[in-house]
Amino acid sequence: MFDIRWIRDNPEDFDTGMKARGLDPQSDRILALDLVRRDAQTLAQNIQSERNRLSKEIGIAKAQGGDADAIIAKVSETKAQESEAEEALRVADVALREALSTLPNIPFADVPIGADESANVEVRRWGTLPSFDFKPKDHVDLGEGLGGMDFDTATKLAGSRFVMLSGGLARLERALAQFMLDIQTEENGYTEVNPPALVNDVTMYGTGQLPKFAEDLFRTESGYWLIPTAEVPLTNIVAEKILDAGDLPRRYTAMTWCFRSEAGSAGRDTRGMIRQHQFTKVEMVSITHPDESDAELERMTGCAENLLQRLGLAYRTLVLSTGDMGFGARKTHDIEVWLPAQNAYREISSCSTCGDFQARRMNARFKTPGEKGAQFVHTLNGSGLAVGRTLIAILENFQNADGSIDLPEALHPYMGGKTRLEPAT
Repeated sequence: MFDIRWIRDNPEDFDTGMKARGLDPQSDRILALDLVRRDAQTLAQNIQSERNRLSKEIGIAKAQGGDADAIIAKVSETKAQESEAEEALRVADVALREALSTLPNIPFADVPIGADESANVEVRRWGTLPSFDFKPKDHVDLGEGLGGMDFDTATKLAGSRFVMLSGGLARLERALAQFMLDIQTEENGYTEVNPPALVNDVTMYGTGQLPKFAEDLFRTESGYWLIPTAEVPLTNIVAEKILDAGDLPRRYTAMTWCFRSEAGSAGRDTRGMIRQHQFTKVEMVSITHPDESDAELERMTGCAENLLQRLGLAYRTLVLSTGDMGFGARKTHDIEVWLPAQNAYREISSCSTCGDFQARRMNARFKTPGEKGAQFVHTLNGSGLAVGRTLIAILENFQNADGSIDLPEALHPYMGGKTRLEPAT
């Protein structure tokens, strides 16, 4: 959500930001809606002032023993006029808010301009790509060979784009989530949260999932939405609050199931676990002072990268282009892990800074002692990490010719001392 006063003062900058997002100029349309709202507000205020003036005249007339009936009749007329003006103002407010709520955030000036992922810019790589003296298998063949990855049963139970893990793979997924949470909470200063996985319209709106992306979500018949990421409930912890500046930053992490309809991904990644309706992810969310959000993005990205380094997984980090980053982001770092079977890097974490875009939707603010008024906080979110994709990366990168998997040393304590997963016999 945007500050309409900023758009009034900077229409060209606003349109430049929309152009970077691949949109036509929006300022004329938005300012026209704003003018209708302001005119309605002025009319409502003028009618209220007239009512106040007439009410005083009634008191004066009665005090002087005069007839106040004519004035009372005028007050009744203004009452109806005021009701109409207030309804016009409400309608104008809704129209402006709806128009603003569908527009994406404005990217930072240093974000590469481009229509899609081809314009993303790589900033660094870490690790050595594995080499094999055999043809590496993909995670599906490996997982099925281990006897713990079952797509057929999941399809029978739920449908396509689901998987059922069992035995060593189920434990590996649990171990990865616990490993990630332990690092985030014990070393990186995040507070662990176990949030609701079902949320209401207001919560979805606050982080920008609604109204624009309803088709990408799952909604229950009772009106709840299944969260697409823990970013939604974690960021909304501060909705409608005024925090103390001294309490910033606030950092939250959670391991949750995430649910996405994948409405726009028909035909993409249909094999295996890469793109599913239900998946496990450890999320990071930061609520910061505006002066600290740039540094927090680098810190958050480093927290995600460190997990991959501890697991010994090669990756690269990108700055996403204006056409590839998310709706609410001003800048996004994607971390892509190497998958040998695909001979490619694939996204495993996305860390974004949103500025005050989400905070304005949520009305999340902070107050500095000794200063007047309250300011909007800045919000950031990132994957730390996508658990299922991390499991995929471990299977593919640490596979042996016989189908066994060497487990990263960092996971041995979480796997009961087990160092290898063996194929099913």
